[in-house]
Amino acid sequence: MRGRLLAAPMRAIPADFDTATVAAIDAKLAELIRDERIAMPLAIESGSRAWGFASPDSDYDCRFLYVRRQADYLTPWPPRDVIEVPLVGDLDINGWDVIKAIPLIVKGNAVVLEWLQSPIVYRADPAFRAALLVFAQDHASRGSIIRHHYHLGERQRRTYFAPGTEVPIKKLFYVLRPAATLRWMRVHPDRAIPPMHFPTLMAECDPPPEIVRVVDDLVARKAVTRELGAALVPTEIDRFIDAEFDIAAAVRADPVEKAEARAAGNALFADLVRQYSPDRY
Repeated sequence: MRGRLLAAPMRAIPADFDTATVAAIDAKLAELIRDERIAMPLAIESGSRAWGFASPDSDYDCRFLYVRRQADYLTPWPPRDVIEVPLVGDLDINGWDVIKAIPLIVKGNAVVLEWLQSPIVYRADPAFRAALLVFAQDHASRGSIIRHHYHLGERQRRTYFAPGTEVPIKKLFYVLRPAATLRWMRVHPDRAIPPMHFPTLMAECDPPPEIVRVVDDLVARKAVTRELGAALVPTEIDRFIDAEFDIAAAVRADPVEKAEARAAGNALFADLVRQYSPDRY
C-alpha cells in the first residue's frame, strides 16, 4: 500500500459518551475503510453533542471526510462522492469525499466548516484537518456563509415559531445558533469561519447581558430535558433573533468563485490525494 497511513490518529472522546456506542462507531468506520477502500483522515461528532447543548437522549451524529484511491479519480465512472450508512437506533453515520468538500468550502458551506472544527474526534490526521482549515480561512466565501446561516435559521423559524406557541427546545436552538453566528460575523468582520462550539460562539459574539442570562438557562435546561421538551420563546431571544436576521437579510453571497480559490482548491486536492490515497491494487 502506498500513501500516508493513519497509524496514530488524533482522538478526543468525552468521558460521558456511551462506550458501547463509541465502540460501534469505531467498528463501522473500520468496516467502511476496508470495504470502500478509502482513507479516512477525519471522523468527528457533529450535531448537538459537538455544538455543546446535547440533551440526555441526543443522537450520535458521526461525520467523516475520506480520500479514495487515485485511480478512482481518473475514470469516466467515478464512485459517489458521499457514503451513507443506514440509521441504526440513535446512531447516524455518513461522510463526504474530499473532492466534494473542497468546492463546498469555497462556496461557504457551513457544514464542512463545522466538521473541521468539531471538538469531538473519533479519528483524525491533524495535518489533514489543518490544511483544509487554512484553505477555508483563505478562500471560503464570507457572504455565502452569512447567507447559509440566515436561510438555515429563517427556515427553522418559519416552520416552528408562532406567537404564543411553545417551541421544542431543540428547535429553538436551531434558530438561536444561526442568529448568534450572524452576530459573530458582524463582530468579527475580518474573519470568515465562526466557531462550531455554541458556548464559544456565544462568548465571542458579544451578546447583551440579558441574552447571556437567558441562553445559559436554556442550555442548562436542555442538558436535563428530553429532545421533545418545549417552552415559550423568551422575549429577549425573539428580539435578538429578529435583529440579527433583519441585518443579515441585506447581505449577498459572492456572485462568482474567484479564480485563485479554484486554483488553490485544485492544488490542495492533488496534494491531499497524493498524501492520503490508500492506493490498494
